[in-house]
Amino acid sequence: MIEEVVKIHDKFTLEIKLGFIARKKQPVSDFLLNIWMFIPNSLDVNSATYSKSDFYRDIKSNIRLITPVYLLRDIVGNLNSPVVLLENAIGKLASNPSRSNSENYEFHIKMFLSILKSALREHVDHIIKNSISEDNAYLVDEYVDNVCRITETYRSLRRKVNVPTISKERFDYYLFGDEFMSNIVEQHTFKLVSGLKNKPTSEKILNKLLSLIKLEVEYKKQKGYPIVEPKSVVNNRELVSKLGMLKKYAESELFLTANKKKDGLMIEQIYLSIAAGISMIFATIVAFSFQQKFGNFTIPLFVALVISYMLKDRIKELGRYYFAHKLSHFYFDYKIKISLNKLFIGWSKEAMDFVSNRKVPKEVLKNLNRSSIEDANNRDSNEQVILFKKFLRLKRNNIDRSIQYSTLGMNEIIRINLLRFTQKMDNPIVPLYALNDSNVSVVEGEKVYSINLIMQFSNEDRVEYHKYRVLLNRDGIKGVEMD
Repeated sequence: MIEEVVKIHDKFTLEIKLGFIARKKQPVSDFLLNIWMFIPNSLDVNSATYSKSDFYRDIKSNIRLITPVYLLRDIVGNLNSPVVLLENAIGKLASNPSRSNSENYEFHIKMFLSILKSALREHVDHIIKNSISEDNAYLVDEYVDNVCRITETYRSLRRKVNVPTISKERFDYYLFGDEFMSNIVEQHTFKLVSGLKNKPTSEKILNKLLSLIKLEVEYKKQKGYPIVEPKSVVNNRELVSKLGMLKKYAESELFLTANKKKDGLMIEQIYLSIAAGISMIFATIVAFSFQQKFGNFTIPLFVALVISYMLKDRIKELGRYYFAHKLSHFYFDYKIKISLNKLFIGWSKEAMDFVSNRKVPKEVLKNLNRSSIEDANNRDSNEQVILFKKFLRLKRNNIDRSIQYSTLGMNEIIRINLLRFTQKMDNPIVPLYALNDSNVSVVEGEKVYSINLIMQFSNEDRVEYHKYRVLLNRDGIKGVEMD
């Protein structure tokens, strides 16, 4: 199964988050993803102006294991909860400060933080989306109680870490976790307060959440952790940098190693060698034929050698082009080997190319669902179509061997920068005229361009199509709509 979330990452970047769920009982899971991008012809984005190398420069991909799923209330308490596993790892390190115990201790700190962040996000989103208003008070109380219990339990472990057998460097790992935990609790609680303001919520509920935020801010002040200072630009810049470093540290345990190489490289070299051999055979046959007929050191032989050399190069280039074109139908652009802790867990292949409208499958065009005016315009000036395809294979047994926690599969976050698409756009503001009583007024109208995305997901015997419309102009991405 493939899950997707499409959203705006920044001003010019579209983010596509894909979740590849590998079934427990299936040793190997295969996933196929096709994304058709329908681009207005007026943007002048085509195979002549936008090459494969341009596309791969504009796309960035991060892969990681899906964070193990825990309810917020289950992070502390049962025997297999992340905090209990961390406490056991601390005990082993304190009694035997070996390298393996140190790595295990750091691993459990990072896993606790990743799991907590994911559980906070899910719980906050659930409360904001909750449509039963009488449950809001209970859900918020549960959120606050669980957060307080988790933070108190983690901070109570400090005395078990602060022992002579655990070095200052390893003690700092615990402090990194403490600061990151405080930051994500504060951030998610702010998000919850903001989300509840648009709903009928009692003052008591909001005050309880604000008290939790104040508690964390005061704690950070006591510990010397940086906090937001509205009037200090330098402090806030350093805070943003620190938050980024803590996030990278806390989530690094789930990130996968991707070894990216050109796909079919050896076969390509063989075919290119064949093309060079065919051109050499042609040149040699011409040279032998004229030498036998006219002899050595003659003008006809000299002319024949020059012409055969010229044609040899053209035959070689035509052969290279022919074989490269044929290979593109059987091979992808790149192959990526995926591993975690040096254990191979799968691979993926990806390719990009411009395709003509007549080669777009009928099912894709059906899901495109153009309006009548769009259909009429497309007959005169075809949209440019980019096809980005990805094939992924995951090995379930190796995933389970690579990590001590249970995980559903792999997440891939694809970010596509669309800045190049905006270079030939018109002004983003168009003057519009309106009649107000007897006066004429000028109103600003925003001009946007639509890039339609049709995403096809295939897993086992299941095929799904989803459509998104990206609205953008020269000022950046204005919105993402799902049809």
